[in-house]
Amino acid sequence: MRRAIRAAAKWKDPPTMMSRHVLRLSRRGFCLCCVAAVASGQGWLTPRQAFAKAGNIVDGFRAEAAKADIKVHQVRGGLSVLEGSGGNIAVLSGADGKVLVDAGITATRPRIEVALASLDRRPVTHLVNTHWHFDHADGNEWIGGAGVSILAHANTLKHLQETQRVEDWDFDFPPAPRVALPTEVVDREKTVKLNGTSIALRHIPNAHTDGDLTVTFGEEDVIHAGDLYWADMYPFIDYSTGGGIDGAIRAADAILAQAGKSTIILPGHGAPVSNADGLRAFRDMLAGSRDRVAALKRRGHSLDEIVAARPTAPTDERFGMAVIPPAFFTKLVFEGV
Repeated sequence: MRRAIRAAAKWKDPPTMMSRHVLRLSRRGFCLCCVAAVASGQGWLTPRQAFAKAGNIVDGFRAEAAKADIKVHQVRGGLSVLEGSGGNIAVLSGADGKVLVDAGITATRPRIEVALASLDRRPVTHLVNTHWHFDHADGNEWIGGAGVSILAHANTLKHLQETQRVEDWDFDFPPAPRVALPTEVVDREKTVKLNGTSIALRHIPNAHTDGDLTVTFGEEDVIHAGDLYWADMYPFIDYSTGGGIDGAIRAADAILAQAGKSTIILPGHGAPVSNADGLRAFRDMLAGSRDRVAALKRRGHSLDEIVAARPTAPTDERFGMAVIPPAFFTKLVFEGV
């Protein structure tokens, strides 16, 4: 897998920094979001060139996930987080059965089942998809096959039920099997009461994708932000399915407006338990990067020139040492300004 990652991108960083990228990837169990065309001294390695060298990256990540460890983190009350299968998975346990937020990658199913059994013997009865990406919804098939109710935004259902291309990955995802499709669609907002908790689902449009949901556990004062928040990491923004840098900033603002001093915020990627201070730093990084890249673009600079200017340098030490490297994040910001 590491060979595939190295083949998929030409890193400007020295070998020691590249090693840190790979190690952080391996520890956190991240997925295709980390595979990106990044700048080199000779120009851009296109996604098509990267995939030609690296082979089927999606299958590679699924194979890597098959070996990943799943760690259980207790949050509050009956709420826990499973780390290691693509995105961070929240689990609310109680008399109504287990409620999951996101389903991870199918290849980690055996270890997810062990982790779930370590919490209690109750079955999974409900699943919420924060968005459609396979590192969050791949497990829909085995979970949905057990008759579990799956809740998601209408656009998540749309992307899962049709062939969906992601240009920045140069990859076409086939339609999901029927049992993997959401069974209940959320439009703008919906609240359900399960395990003694009011669970509020809220659509945040055109941010990471066009179908992102936040999930708020009211009594626990916990918000699962999905991929609207990557803790101490540059995020992937999926322009192919309606995402955008401005929407990502608005999403962070919306979650911060809801959060209090004691609110726990669960990121989609990164350390699985965070708070408003961490999200605020992430939001400020997004806005600062957007403003610097936009200013250079208005002056007529090309993408390669802007990458070379290192507009993310003020935040690279904190956010640029993990999944999305600074050059590729600069490209993503450039696409949206």
